[in-house]
Amino acid sequence: MEKLIRENNRAHDQLRPISIQCDQQGYADATILFELGRTKVQASVTLQQGVPPFLKGQGVGWLTAEYAMLPTATHQRTKRESSMAQKNSRNIEISRLIGRSLRTTVDLDSLGEKTIIIDCDVLQADGGTRVSAITAASLALKHACKRWFAQGQTKANIYLTPIAAISAGIVGDDVIVDLTYNEDSNADADFNFVMNTDNNIIEIQGTAEKTPISWQQFELLRIYAQQSIQQLFTECAKITMPELERRLQPATKQLARKREHAQKKPAFFSLGNRMAK
Repeated sequence: MEKLIRENNRAHDQLRPISIQCDQQGYADATILFELGRTKVQASVTLQQGVPPFLKGQGVGWLTAEYAMLPTATHQRTKRESSMAQKNSRNIEISRLIGRSLRTTVDLDSLGEKTIIIDCDVLQADGGTRVSAITAASLALKHACKRWFAQGQTKANIYLTPIAAISAGIVGDDVIVDLTYNEDSNADADFNFVMNTDNNIIEIQGTAEKTPISWQQFELLRIYAQQSIQQLFTECAKITMPELERRLQPATKQLARKREHAQKKPAFFSLGNRMAK
C-alpha cells in the first residue's frame, strides 16, 4: 500500500496550525475561539445559581456542557437542533463527553450550590470538533474561574488542572494524529484521547472501524496523542486573555476596597462613632 501523503505534506505526528482568540465576543465569563486547521470551535463559560435536583441541599456545585454545530459548519447544511423533533444523539454524546472531562478540572465541592455551564459551538468543521471543544473549554474555564475568584463569586480559585484532547487514527497502514474530515472518513481506526498536564488519562474513545489493530499500533497512537496534547498545553499556556484581565481590574480593586473598608469600619455603637456625632 502506498504511503499516506497528508495535506500540505504534514508529518504523521504533526498537528495542524493552531490559533486561539480569547474573550472576543459575548457576555460569557470567558470565551475561547479555538482553531485547529480549518476546524473552528467557540467555547463559552457561565456561572448560574442552583444545581440539579439530585444535588440540592448537599452544598456542592455542578458542571454541565452543551455541544452543537452551526447549520453551515459543514459543506452540506444541517438542520438546527431546535427545529428537529428530537435532540441529535451525536450532540448529546459529545456534550456528555465534554461535561465528564471538564468535571475533573474543577473543585466542585468548593463551588457551593452553583452550576457551571460550558457552551461549545462548532463554527466550522473539518475533523476533531469534539477534541477541539474540550481543549477550548478547558482554557475558557481556567480564566473564568480566575475571574469568579477575583470578583468574590467563589471563595477560592476552584480550577485544578488543565486538560486537552486530540484525535489519532490509522489510515491504511499509517498511524496519524489530528485527523481531518477526509482522513477520518477513510480511517481503519479512530481514537480520541483526553489527558491532563500530568499525562494522566481522563478518557479514551476509540474503535477499529474496519479491521482490528495491534497493541503496537495502539502504543504508537498513544505516543502521538501524548506528544500532541503536550504541544496543545504549550500553546494554551501562552494565552493570558489581556482583555479579560483589564476588565477584571476594576472589579478586583472594588472588591479589595470593600474588604478594606469592612475591616476599618467601627461598630455602629462604638465609642468612635459616638464621638464623631
